[in-house]
Amino acid sequence: MSAGSGESVVMGEEELLGLATSLRDRARPGEHVEVVLAQGSGTTVKVFDGRVESLTVAGASGAGVRVLRDGRLGFAHCGSLDPDVLDDTLAEARDNGQFAEPDEWNGLAEPDGVEPVPVDRWSEAVLTMPTGRKVELALDLERRVTSRDPRVASARTTSYGDGWAVQAIASTQGIEVAARGASCSASTQPLARDGDETQIGWAYDAGRHPERLDWDRIVADGVERATRMLGATKPPTSRRTILLDPRMTATLLGVVSGMLCGDQVVKGRSPFADRVGEQIASPMLGLTDDPTRVESLAADSHDGEGLACRPNPLIAAGVLDRFLQDSYSGRRSGTGSTGSAVRGTRSTPGVGAQLLVVERGRRSFDELVGSIDHGIWVTSFSGLHSGVNPTSGDFSVGAEGVLIEHGALAGPVREVTVASTIQRLLLDVVEVGGDLEWLPGGDGSCSLVIEDVSVAGT
Repeated sequence: MSAGSGESVVMGEEELLGLATSLRDRARPGEHVEVVLAQGSGTTVKVFDGRVESLTVAGASGAGVRVLRDGRLGFAHCGSLDPDVLDDTLAEARDNGQFAEPDEWNGLAEPDGVEPVPVDRWSEAVLTMPTGRKVELALDLERRVTSRDPRVASARTTSYGDGWAVQAIASTQGIEVAARGASCSASTQPLARDGDETQIGWAYDAGRHPERLDWDRIVADGVERATRMLGATKPPTSRRTILLDPRMTATLLGVVSGMLCGDQVVKGRSPFADRVGEQIASPMLGLTDDPTRVESLAADSHDGEGLACRPNPLIAAGVLDRFLQDSYSGRRSGTGSTGSAVRGTRSTPGVGAQLLVVERGRRSFDELVGSIDHGIWVTSFSGLHSGVNPTSGDFSVGAEGVLIEHGALAGPVREVTVASTIQRLLLDVVEVGGDLEWLPGGDGSCSLVIEDVSVAGT
């Protein structure tokens, strides 16, 4: 099937799987072999000031091969599906294994009997939409953004992007899986100006069909985020209740999920190691990694090793239920895989959350605001990578948002530092909102109210 506009021809799932199994079947006696193949293509359009700034249409193919023998693991990858190149990659993986140290925990994923939940991740619209129409969508988005409010005359960048991919996994352990997916997204960063002051907003959406993206919401959300920060000041240092909207909650809990990955636990790099069954958060908080939620853009049927995805409760009523595991970390910890391997063709599998879902509460966002006497609605975090210590849990990051005084939103604030620890933030959650939202990144998240947090300003 032609993707149109000069894009690559899509290789069918069965065809790609057949190529993977043919390479796997060249395993020698005593070897365990895993082959991952992928093919895909994507389009990115960036516009500025009514003109196309850049247009990229690019395709890529690749393979990753693991060969295991006598506890030694060899890995190699390539950027081609040419049979001769694949043969060379298998040979290179064999050679690399000869120089690897034996590891008793090495091994390929073993089928565990969990039945996959069917997930349709395909979109013909992504493949068949002409590139010219994609350009029109990006230009129209910028026009709408810059005409919505007189204070917004430009956007730093506005873009449309989409892509499709087909992947297959085959191993000597009996795993044979193939899947395909396609998605699209649009984003904008409006610039709001008032005198000498400039503030930047951001907004985006993602989905399966370009014409069905929520263009109205992107425009409204982006402009509002930019304009509401005009006149922002630094607040006095104090202890306040912080209110996170669903996107900020997902950001915070994404950090937490990284601390609940089995590979970090076995390396002694998680503050929650050896705490399964203990209360680590408020009883109001429930968090599950559940790629089977088909209503989400991030839903999937299999993990990066070809095991069926399944719901993995991480925090249940504040109690740590389990850690996420791939085959290696699950074997080393004695718990087995939780179907939580993530990977590409250029790397071996690792552990990661795939689709985080927060257990919803009852009250709306407006009701949560009305319940807070002295707080701040945090609309953006900055410096998460440098401000969070994943081993100790120390948390000190930049933020901006809007003050809450006596149950009402007050003035915007910036250059704020929110300081605590991840452990303390989780325990000090006093309410989870009822505003469950499926975010463009795939997570299902709600607003979160956390009390008595240090907020440093002037």
